[in-house]
Amino acid sequence: MKSRHTLVYGLALMVPSMAMAQTSADSKKEQPDTIADQNLQEVRVVSRKAGVSRMAGAINGSIINKDELFKAACCNLGESFTTNPSVDVNYSDAATGAKQIKLLGLSGTYVQMMTENLPNFRGAAAPFSLGYVPGPWMQSIQVSKGAASVKNGYEGITGQINVEYLKADDVPGVVANIYGDTDGKFEANATGNIHLNNKLTTELLTHYENRWGANDMNMDGFKDMPNILQYNLQNRWIYKSDHYMLRAGLSLISEHRIGGQTLKELDDDMRKNLEGKELYGIDVKTNRYEAYMKHAFILNKEHGTNIALMATGSMHQEDALYGHKTYYVNEKNVYASLMFEHNFNKRHNLSTGLSLNHDYFGQLYRLTNEAGAAKTRDNEKETVPGVYAQYTYNLNDRLIVMAGIRADHSSEYGNFVTPRFHMKWQANDIIGFRLSAGKGYRSVHALAENNNLLASSRKLVITDGLKQEEAWNYGISSQMNIPLFGQTLKLNAEYYYTNFENQAVIDFDSDVHEVRISNLDGKSYSHVFQVDATYPIFKGMTLTAAYRRNYVKETY
Repeated sequence: MKSRHTLVYGLALMVPSMAMAQTSADSKKEQPDTIADQNLQEVRVVSRKAGVSRMAGAINGSIINKDELFKAACCNLGESFTTNPSVDVNYSDAATGAKQIKLLGLSGTYVQMMTENLPNFRGAAAPFSLGYVPGPWMQSIQVSKGAASVKNGYEGITGQINVEYLKADDVPGVVANIYGDTDGKFEANATGNIHLNNKLTTELLTHYENRWGANDMNMDGFKDMPNILQYNLQNRWIYKSDHYMLRAGLSLISEHRIGGQTLKELDDDMRKNLEGKELYGIDVKTNRYEAYMKHAFILNKEHGTNIALMATGSMHQEDALYGHKTYYVNEKNVYASLMFEHNFNKRHNLSTGLSLNHDYFGQLYRLTNEAGAAKTRDNEKETVPGVYAQYTYNLNDRLIVMAGIRADHSSEYGNFVTPRFHMKWQANDIIGFRLSAGKGYRSVHALAENNNLLASSRKLVITDGLKQEEAWNYGISSQMNIPLFGQTLKLNAEYYYTNFENQAVIDFDSDVHEVRISNLDGKSYSHVFQVDATYPIFKGMTLTAAYRRNYVKETY
């Protein structure tokens, strides 16, 4: 992605100098005014926008913009956190290429993934979702830590990651780029938008990826990374008028992953030993379809009174083969939210709303590596309606208090309540503090979310009757902006504690021949302490240093 510099030009100015009319005491004759003209040379001021900025509100978080993404040289969402000290991205399974985010020391399932502030990439999409968002499509990434706002639901135990795409109403034009490397990977991207009139704009985002290299650098007979063929397409629309706004879009993802054994890098003896035998193969075919719409009705601009209706729907079809183990899923999700917001004055804001989430998983699978074994059919579904209210007090941006509560009813788990609280105190221009506390819940779809574990030779054992996950999260942080040698040294220190009351524990340790997913039997918690510093050394060079300590414990 391109790095942009902000240029501010000062136009040539004409500075008039007025000579006062002089009046003769004798003749009282007016003298003509005189004007002295002076031309100033053009003034050029160059400034570089910070790649990462702090969120201004009560929630502790940061915004990663396009300049920072350019530094990371990212090809997709999973490669966008290279320069971020808070988010870890690791391969959860190299054989399939599945990646997982870790935030506050816990796995990415406890991070609520969102696109354009709408929940996304849940369930079966989770193992490979970090490859579903191409880097050139992203305008920014918002990373928040701790329990998030109740507006966005009851999930997000450790935080939220929200992706903002390029906007259809940006400056019209077309941008295209290609990428290739010696490992056998090729990518092509093209983005373009058109202003149809002064109210209606549209854009098209396209992506093609082909990783064909069957590399086996350690020569163990298995591909180091799967071959990936992906087509990704998205069409987005924006309509704006004085009292109404519409955002809508459609997207399509088609992906094919092929991994497993290969004869490419083996020596002659090993190749002859395997020739004629059935090789272990991994084959994952995915088709994903999404549609969304966001309506905003502006009732009173002065008081920020508005009603918003948001809805999104997705269908995720995955057909996976891991040797003789098979997994097929047809996942359907519908989410809708109706929100009302009003500013009573500059200090008091109220937000209330209703939400509805429905998940359906149609599954057909075989968990043993026996070709003739029978397959099991299993359907999961859950409907969760909910209501929330959130109050925000803002005292000149020095003190911000945000308190929210929501009540939901699950067709599977019954009623549950989610309280959350955030506070920011900006003591002065140098130092500020944030506090947060809140509860979070998550419905477990164990096989859909972890089907990549079938690539292991271990037997996958899932306990019946998994409970809804439930946890409390508490956090405190401090941010400092210290003037130093004409620049600003930015310091951040934070501590977060997460305590689970219910959890689906993935146990790799109890039995070397099994992977067990079962309910928590004991304690599970995490303590995370982090301190980081950022300082611009000279123009174009910024130094970031961070130290983080995770202490995570769970009992089986």
